[in-house]
Formats: sequence, C-alpha cells, structure tokens
Amino acid sequence: MTRRGEGEFGAVLDAQWSVGNRLHGGYLLAVLARAACESPAGAGHPHVTAVSGSFIEPPEPGEAVARVETLRVGRSVAQVRAALLQEGRVRVESHITLGLLDDTGPWWSSHEPVELPPEQDCFLAPTNPPGTDLTVPLMAVVEERIVPEHLSFAFGAPTRAGVIASWQRLADGSDWDPLSLLVALDPVPPVSFDLGLSGWVPTIQLSAYIRRLPAPGPIRVRLAATDVGGDRMDEVAHVWDDKGRLVAQATQLAAVRLPS
Repeated sequence: MTRRGEGEFGAVLDAQWSVGNRLHGGYLLAVLARAACESPAGAGHPHVTAVSGSFIEPPEPGEAVARVETLRVGRSVAQVRAALLQEGRVRVESHITLGLLDDTGPWWSSHEPVELPPEQDCFLAPTNPPGTDLTVPLMAVVEERIVPEHLSFAFGAPTRAGVIASWQRLADGSDWDPLSLLVALDPVPPVSFDLGLSGWVPTIQLSAYIRRLPAPGPIRVRLAATDVGGDRMDEVAHVWDDKGRLVAQATQLAAVRLPS
C-alpha cells in the first residue's frame, strides 16, 4: 500500500487471498482497515475496532485505490468512511471505527470458547478440496483445521446443525492482529454447506467487532447460521484466542441459492 495523497492510497490486491476466482471478503475489509489506520485519523487510534462493509462489486486481483474520508476524530475513537475502487468504480465500501486496543480480558462475558478436538485431530483444509474443481488459494496463507464432524457434508451427510468450527493459524507463522482477524471472521467453507446447500455464497454485508489484541498462538473460530430464507442467509462468527478470550465477532448477510 502506497500513499498517493490526502486520504488516498494505492494498493495491489493479491490473488493468493482468494476463494475460487473471488478475492476473500475479510481480506478486502482488512485492506480498507489498513488504509484507515494509515490515514491521519489513525494517529493515536492505531487499531481497527469495528467495521461495517458492503460488497458492491467483486474487485479483481491487481491494482486498486483505497480512499479514506475522516468523519470524526475523538479522544477514544476515530470514525472514517473508506472505499475500494477499481477502474473508477466503487467495489467495496465501509465505515470503520479506530481506537486503541490492549490485551485486557473481559470484565464479563457470556461466550465461553468453543470446545474443539486437539489441532492435530482436525482436518487441514486443502487448497484443492477433493471432489470439486474449486481452488482455494486462501488455504495456502491461512492454516485452517476443521472439526471432522463438521465436514460430513463432504461425504453427502451434512449434520444440518448449521455450525462449522475450526482452529486457525497464519501459515507464515505470524501472530494474529486486529487486521488479520478480519480474515478469520469470514471463514470458509460457508456454513450453508453444513445445511446441505452447495454453491457460491457471496457476502452482501459484513459487520465486525475486534474486542482486544489476541494472544500469540492459534485461534478458535465458530461459524453458525441463524436464519436462512428468501435466498439469503446470515452467519455469525466468534473468535477466541489461545488464552480462551473472545477477541472478535462478526455477523454477515450472504446470498444463498435455495433448492426449489
């Protein structure tokens, strides 16, 4: 990312952060959040704490422009509007809240960490899922180990519980941070697979909260569906760090093709 002027940055979108031939939604929000952090509003407010993003048109890998407009800068938060453009068209637009995070645990929480089998007993998601023509380059940069019972859809026997949970690490050994957690909050495969619904599930809108700085080590991610109908599905994701603390959460509305 290179600064071009007041509130404008040049970016190169990397095809490795893709699912099939589409750039990953969490990655695109992370690009915009990084631009927001590097804008004047990020001075004294170095971390993304909340994002609400609308996916208007899929961008292509390659050069793009991120534009950031400061809406308000206060003592504890700064609020900006950010847009990702290609060929002069807005592809993704978001409102981003910046602040200063620390690693303090919650004063109170109703969400206990999801119980998962040991990492080594979970299935490492491949870049080329068996039985499909789909390529998932994202799985070369994110190590995702999925709970075996949540993969029963791959054998024609989905649990229909609407839940997929996994361990996740960054493949290069980096620790998770507020920007990369936006990728974890948009996990693949979509939870619709566990409901017996196959096919592409494009995100329409995603709202995410980053609650605290994650501890080094793997994270636990639980993705669950709440309601499916009208060719729409909402998914809720929660992420816990290696100390068992909730570090991020998100809700997204996605398109899904229902059987006739």
